[in-house]
Amino acid sequence: MLAIQAVRAGGPEVLEAVDLPVPVAGPGEILIRHEAIGLNYIDTYHRTGLYPLKMPAVLGLEGAGVVEAVGEGVTRFVPGDRAAYGNGPMGAYAEYHVVQAERAVKIPAGVSSRDAAAAMLKGMTAEFLLRRCYTVKAGDAILVHAAAGGVGTILTQWAKALGAQVIATVGSADKAELAVASGADEVILYRDEDVAARVKAITAGAGVRVVYDGVGADTLEASLASLGRRGMLVSYGNASGPAPAVEPLRLSRGGSLFMTRPTLFDYITTVEELDESAGALFEVIRSGAVKIGIGQTFPLAQARQAHEALEARATTGSTLLIP
Repeated sequence: MLAIQAVRAGGPEVLEAVDLPVPVAGPGEILIRHEAIGLNYIDTYHRTGLYPLKMPAVLGLEGAGVVEAVGEGVTRFVPGDRAAYGNGPMGAYAEYHVVQAERAVKIPAGVSSRDAAAAMLKGMTAEFLLRRCYTVKAGDAILVHAAAGGVGTILTQWAKALGAQVIATVGSADKAELAVASGADEVILYRDEDVAARVKAITAGAGVRVVYDGVGADTLEASLASLGRRGMLVSYGNASGPAPAVEPLRLSRGGSLFMTRPTLFDYITTVEELDESAGALFEVIRSGAVKIGIGQTFPLAQARQAHEALEARATTGSTLLIP
């Protein structure tokens, strides 16, 4: 089968196409024939070595397709089921992948395999950010960075469905249009405007209840300065590099602020949590409250070009690799 390996830590040039044997499902596992593979920023962290891996390694944590075979003891799936996963194991950049049955979910009718592959990691991330990390309530003012990106578009739509006032940051006028189309009430061009000053003006000086920041180094100070008293900064990504350290007194002086650096895995540690998170995601997709925007697709063999586009911030919505 075709697979894409990172042969060493580095830039997109370390991604190489290889021919590997089709894996075999062992006890408790299922073999999925991919119809679509999700590209995520965490893939670039693995490729560069920010999150160290033993190299060479087939990258990718998210995919969707058809169950080709099930291992001993599996009752959750049968061959022919459509299945998706969004939190590994590593190795999704391939035509086939073996996944623990209890870490995958069935794709319901009304949700395409492409939408599932585009939405599992990003959508379950949005789910736990909005519903469990900080519980967004109707009337809450929130700030969503990179609102035209894969997680950002889902966050914006879902937050609007919850009744929040969504303030979005984006990097260009074109991306501002996408944020508005997703339901953003206000859009800030972060390259041209003082984000915190605009947020305070929009909220009549109160600041926002929560900031969802997947950008990292470039936005940390603006995020903290945009919060109202007892607000929460949720730093969930490092698109511009790891966010710098924050001294506890900085949180005190900002108004008894909270700060967390969560990961999806810690919010779907059990099969019950996984099913609940994916179920909530599929429900908002099926209801039409959240539409999965697939901004671009690349053949699997062009994973390098996909990484280049992602890191250049030249993508919008979700990006898929197609076997």
